[in-house]
Amino acid sequence: MSVPHQPAGDTAATAEVTAGAVLSPATGPVADVELPDTDETGADAALEPAVEGVAPRGTDLLVREGDVAGDYLERLLDILDVDGDIDLDVEGDRASVAIVGGELDDLVGSDGAVLEALQELTRLAVAQATGVRSRLMLDVGGYRAKRRADLTSMAADTAARVAGSGQPERLSPMNPFERKVVHDVIAGVAGVRSESEGEEPARRVVVLPER
Repeated sequence: MSVPHQPAGDTAATAEVTAGAVLSPATGPVADVELPDTDETGADAALEPAVEGVAPRGTDLLVREGDVAGDYLERLLDILDVDGDIDLDVEGDRASVAIVGGELDDLVGSDGAVLEALQELTRLAVAQATGVRSRLMLDVGGYRAKRRADLTSMAADTAARVAGSGQPERLSPMNPFERKVVHDVIAGVAGVRSESEGEEPARRVVVLPER
């Protein structure tokens, strides 16, 4: 597949609309359980055990989620005439899917906005096929990997400042994936701790000195 020359943003806008249209009719009922994204530590992570009726995700289910997501995204790329390969993996307790190669910036969007929308639509497609809500993680063009590296560096610098000054610092609003990266870094630094405050989409991490 080749990438057509379009003004910046055209593919991004088309991707969000097309991704919804590609969804297949549900093959069965989706369990009516609102599954937290569990992308954080502390109070946020404690939410998941409180959800009743959510069974642990076995490897077979995660592989199935990846296969469904891969098929869905392949159809999406075909419709958009975008060149890209799809890598499937299982990381911990979730399926991991990555679109790599080609010109993929429009599928990421400003600050990853299109990527987040595509991830949610892909999760919905998986839920329709499996009957189970999905926590699948989607990456496009290595965006999340680069963002993880940037956030890791920023979180380490923030932890050092807070440990030295004894004063808390509030970070910019982040999505659940980004907040988890920061929480994980802070958890490994002595003398500081982190928590989240606020509501989506303005929810943010606060780094504080250890009590």
